[in-house]
Amino acid sequence: MLPLDEIIPAGPVVLRPLHEDDADAIVRACTDPEIVRFIPLVPLNYTRHDALTFLELAKESRKAGGAELAIGDRETGAWLGNIGIKPPSRYGGAEVGYMVAPWARGRGVATAALRALTARAFAAGLPRTELLIDVENAASQQVAMAAGYRREAVVREVAADRSGRRADMVLYSSLPGDTGEPARRYLPLFPGGELTDGVVRLAPLGLGDAVPYRELMSDPDVRSSLVAPDGPTAAEVERRCRHAVTEWLAGVRADIAIKDAATGEFAGDLQLAKVDPVLSEAMVGYSLAPGHRGKGFATRAVNLLAEWAFSHTPLVRLIAGTLPGNLASQRVLARAGFEREAVLRNGLPVRGGGREDNVLWARLRP
Repeated sequence: MLPLDEIIPAGPVVLRPLHEDDADAIVRACTDPEIVRFIPLVPLNYTRHDALTFLELAKESRKAGGAELAIGDRETGAWLGNIGIKPPSRYGGAEVGYMVAPWARGRGVATAALRALTARAFAAGLPRTELLIDVENAASQQVAMAAGYRREAVVREVAADRSGRRADMVLYSSLPGDTGEPARRYLPLFPGGELTDGVVRLAPLGLGDAVPYRELMSDPDVRSSLVAPDGPTAAEVERRCRHAVTEWLAGVRADIAIKDAATGEFAGDLQLAKVDPVLSEAMVGYSLAPGHRGKGFATRAVNLLAEWAFSHTPLVRLIAGTLPGNLASQRVLARAGFEREAVLRNGLPVRGGGREDNVLWARLRP
């Protein structure tokens, strides 16, 4: 598909053939924890022999109709990463993959390379290019979106991770007729990855939060106020933690860990759910672990989330619902600037199959 010696301009970088001289830089990059984590085919304790083996395999890929290219510095040609495209499938499309060295990140290198290779693939006649990205790999998903790829689906247990566990992947695609404009993110990630007021810290829920999150969801006081009164299973907790960042980037919901800013300890969870772009509205929910109640953490967390939502998203209205008897939660909402609006009769399911009224609160964009 691509001539062996072709050099493809890509803004701040070029896509060029791989050389044996790239081996040492590849070795350095392949010790990076993120590359090791998200590219399970990269051997552990990567050596120069592994790099040379990869370079030979790259030649075989080209013979089969694919291409493996180096991402090189535009001025010096120095190796900054790899990008490749597999041989076309029986349907004509092809899967693209890339990795960028730690020292080259944060400069738009991957986005520029992906845009350039995608354009070259379409010029060669391919009808579709695809990316399969681990649901936990926020950086790679943001590259895909910035390069104009569209999120299509979560493909369940499509690949094995390094432990042998079958992992879910997100499918992104690009077509020749697409505009190529960066995908609009209705819910951008927090600036710098977190929000804090010095007392609490908010960050996307992750797998490291699974154990305390499961304990929180098992707390009797929390379970009594859940909309789904049976609470999540252990498998559902793990899935929510693993999928939190991809659902956030998709604009579906934001699942957030509340942490003690001083100790880093997990203190509770916070959600922005039922996101409705048509109404510019979303629902807030929260729970605190027993050891962190009575400190004002919930009020601080809800207020931080509301201020972020109104300054970084198109949302104009945040709502929250409480059981009539949940006075503690109602006090949190009142202190966080929410106003009581209505009582929705039989608006919430409760344990045992019954229904109770939903006291509806709202906070509006200033």
